[in-house]
Amino acid sequence: MNMRSSLQRIKSELQDSQAIELCALQCGTIGDGTKLKICYLLRHHPDLNVSTIAELVGTSVSNTSHSLNRLKAAKLVEGRRCGQTICYSLKPDAFVNVMNVIGG
Repeated sequence: MNMRSSLQRIKSELQDSQAIELCALQCGTIGDGTKLKICYLLRHHPDLNVSTIAELVGTSVSNTSHSLNRLKAAKLVEGRRCGQTICYSLKPDAFVNVMNVIGG
């Protein structure tokens, strides 16, 4: 592939405004220390409930729940029913994709 076609391909990638906006939303969301800790925790220990996450991160259940809702809105985290509670995990490749954009 020559340089001109490579540049054209890259320019077309930047025209995908939905992908760019989602990336910006995700990067802004994980910029908060609590949300970043939650992402790290769920990356290494999936399927945790909000109470366990709150205890491990050192925040209130209310604050943790709010952070999880923001992470879900940014399409980084998903929840599934585990008995009577909701267990949270990172969406497949969500965090990796954001980190790839941040890391270059």
